[in-house]
Amino acid sequence: MQTHPTDHTAPRMTPEALAHLRSWEGRTETLADSVTEVPVRGMAATLNLRPADLPADLPPLWHWLYFLPQAPRDEIGVDGHPRRGGFLPPVALPRRMWAGSRLQWHAPLQVGDAIQRTSRIASVAHKAGRTGDLVFVKVQHEVRRGSTPCISEEQDIVYRALAQPGDVSPAPEAAPTDAVWSREIVPDPVLLFRYSALTFNGHRIHYDRSYATEQEGYAGLVVHGPMIATLLVELARRERPGAQVAAFSFKAVRPTLDLHPFRVCGKPAADGKSAKLWAHDHEGWLTMQADIRFA
Repeated sequence: MQTHPTDHTAPRMTPEALAHLRSWEGRTETLADSVTEVPVRGMAATLNLRPADLPADLPPLWHWLYFLPQAPRDEIGVDGHPRRGGFLPPVALPRRMWAGSRLQWHAPLQVGDAIQRTSRIASVAHKAGRTGDLVFVKVQHEVRRGSTPCISEEQDIVYRALAQPGDVSPAPEAAPTDAVWSREIVPDPVLLFRYSALTFNGHRIHYDRSYATEQEGYAGLVVHGPMIATLLVELARRERPGAQVAAFSFKAVRPTLDLHPFRVCGKPAADGKSAKLWAHDHEGWLTMQADIRFA
C-alpha cells in the first residue's frame, strides 16, 4: 500500500487555500448500486439479530452498506481512507470524522432494488478552534429507486489537526440520567472488524491500535460513529416494534473508545411519535445525541 507521511504541522488555513476548497461547492456525483442480500445478512449477524427479526423493508441506516468507496490500494492515504481530492475537497488536515447526519425516509427499500445516489457538496466552511483549524464539509445525498425518492440525507464531515502535547480537551458533557430504554454494548475487536468490513471502511483508527494511539493520539481504537447511530436506531426499533422511522438525526459529541463498554439509551416522547436518543461512555459522559421521529 502506498503511504504518505502524516502531517503533524499542517499550515494555518489561508484565504487562498479556503477559496480553493470552496471551489468544490456544488460538485455532484451519481452512483448506482443494488440492494443485495449478503450485506444485509452480515449486518444482522453483526448486530446479533436473527433473520426473523428483520422486516421486509431495509432497516433504517442500512443503506450505508451500499455506494461504498472502493479506491485501489495505490490511491489510499496513510489513514486508510482514499486520498484527498476527487469528489470530496482535498482538505490537508489529517484527522477526519463523520460528525453527524440528518435523514428523512420517503419510501422503503427492499432487497433486489436497483438504486441510485446523487451526492452534492453543499458547503465548505472553516473555523479557527483552540487547537487549530477545523474544516466542515456538508454533503447532501438523495437515494432513489428509479424515479422514486427514498432517502434524503445531509452528512457533516469534519477535518481537524492532530492532537498536540499540551492541547486542552473540551470539557465533557454529562449524559442524561432519565433513560427509559438502555442497552450495554461491548465494543470488542470482532464488532469493530465486522462493521469496518461491511462498510469497506479502511480508516485505521478503528482497527490499527498503534496507528490510532501513536499517530492520531487516541487512547484506544475508535468505535465507528455510524455504527453507534445504527445501534441507537436499533434500540428504538426494538422498543417500538413495527414502528416506521420517518426521520433521524445524530451528532457525535465525544469519541467512543474500545477500552470499556458503552451504553445506548433513549426516552420516548409522551405522545410516542418521537424519542430522544443518546450514547454515553463508562464514565457517564455523553458521546452521541440523536432524535428519531416515527411515521
